[in-house]
Amino acid sequence: MNSYIYLIFFLSLFVINVDSLINGLYCGSENCYDLLNVTRSASKQEIVKAYRALARKYHPDMTKVATDKQLYTEKFRAFANAYEILKDEETRTDYDRMLDNPDEYYSHYYHYYRHRYAPKVDVRIVLFILISVISAIQYYSQHSNYYTAINYLVTVPKYRIQAQEIARQEGLLGNNSGESSKKNRGRKAISKQEEEAILKRIVEQNLDIKGGYKKPSITRVLWLQLILFPYYIFLSLKWHVRWFYKFHINKHELGDDEKIHLICRYLRINREQYEALPEKEQHQIWEKKVWIKENFLEWKTEKEEEQKIKLSESGRYKAYRRYMKSGGPGQITFDGD
Repeated sequence: MNSYIYLIFFLSLFVINVDSLINGLYCGSENCYDLLNVTRSASKQEIVKAYRALARKYHPDMTKVATDKQLYTEKFRAFANAYEILKDEETRTDYDRMLDNPDEYYSHYYHYYRHRYAPKVDVRIVLFILISVISAIQYYSQHSNYYTAINYLVTVPKYRIQAQEIARQEGLLGNNSGESSKKNRGRKAISKQEEEAILKRIVEQNLDIKGGYKKPSITRVLWLQLILFPYYIFLSLKWHVRWFYKFHINKHELGDDEKIHLICRYLRINREQYEALPEKEQHQIWEKKVWIKENFLEWKTEKEEEQKIKLSESGRYKAYRRYMKSGGPGQITFDGD
């Protein structure tokens, strides 16, 4: 008998009063339909009509008595709350479910707060704007980097002299140079700004800039990358299938593109970064046949040793080592002595 009493007492600790939980949801202890004087089968138009009639009648501005104004305010808020719940089809469906199944209180809490704290703006619109902003920033950054590189290259003597020579051959610089060629004869001297613009245009036309400063392209912005993502996946699968069939099954020799792919994979760089490497370093990589894993590991060890030697010969590195041997940075202690 005592065991049954303990069991009932234990279970009573987990029993939740349904009314106390539901009381804080929707219209509280009131029925939203009864508040608006409509039935559960009422149409949306009937609900709107009933709410407007009650709102006009019980608007706080309709009375000048202070006590009545407070009552009208409470009623007006209750009517507005009921109207907000019943005018939305999804919220009304959840409310009807609560009326029919009051014992499913956890489910009712979830649906109520899901509607209450759900974003008011369509997530698709937010994503569209966000992706568009990121894409615009990416393209602007590409454009800025590219023309920063062009402006710098025009100041490099090697490229500037080449650009000036091309401009003279095409007769674009007028007679600034003092030459009396047929192309320049009769042309007016151009301003410094015009000359700079011509040289920049020639540099842009004749130099192929690689890496992060290459010519801007919309295919490198987020919008296009997302749109073309399935196509890139298809190309990647096709490439791997071709690689496996050609080099693992048929045992063909690697071509230059395949060798560069392996080099980039071992060095953990992309194709653009590889192409940006100095010609001397690229030549060394090909001379060592770094696309072969064993050769790559040997080449990597050599590079690490070279780096250590350079560091050991560096005056700043030597000073740092002496500094660390002498105790490094001072330590703070809380010794009372």
